[in-house]
Amino acid sequence: MNSTQDSAAAAGTPPASTQERLVVSTQELLWERGYVGTSPKAILQRAGVGQGSMYHHFAGKSDLALAAIRRTAEDMRTAAEEILTAPGTAYDRVAAYLLRERQVLRGCPIGRMTQDRDVVQDPDLRAPLDAMFGWLQHRISEVLAEGQRRGELSAALDPAATAASVAAVVQGGYVLARAAEDAAPFDAAVHGLLALLAAQTTPPPASEPRTP
Repeated sequence: MNSTQDSAAAAGTPPASTQERLVVSTQELLWERGYVGTSPKAILQRAGVGQGSMYHHFAGKSDLALAAIRRTAEDMRTAAEEILTAPGTAYDRVAAYLLRERQVLRGCPIGRMTQDRDVVQDPDLRAPLDAMFGWLQHRISEVLAEGQRRGELSAALDPAATAASVAAVVQGGYVLARAAEDAAPFDAAVHGLLALLAAQTTPPPASEPRTP
């Protein structure tokens, strides 16, 4: 029984379909090995299915990888949206996104794909990456602009540029952490950005003194 089947059995859920096992296994392998390092044979072994099953559902490795990348991007978008729509100030929500639990030393499952030449040069495979990063920056920019309208953040703050900085710090932090084999550089980058953002917050208005 493979890892996907083990998880389903432990949770008491019905076994995943062959197509689902193929997609999930490809997601895992792309994160671990990248696109070039993920062979059809490895996918079949991880999913516990035969070669005929793979080509019954997908045209080939590229087609399956596209389904896996789209799934990963959608999962990341859902997780980010849950944090960014939570109660709290704009700073609170952006901080929660930056400080959320991550497997830092594994890198970003979407950002990792940008390091594969074959992915970047394939418009179909690259499209979900561009869409995910574009959505994330736009969404964070919306949160920051909302904070400005509420008077929580300085009017001098540039929401779009700050959102781009958030994305860059996260992706750059992953690279630095993996290079050092230590999560400390990621944490330092995130806390440095939060300190800069905190300097742009405005204090809540003081309550008026009560008339005796």
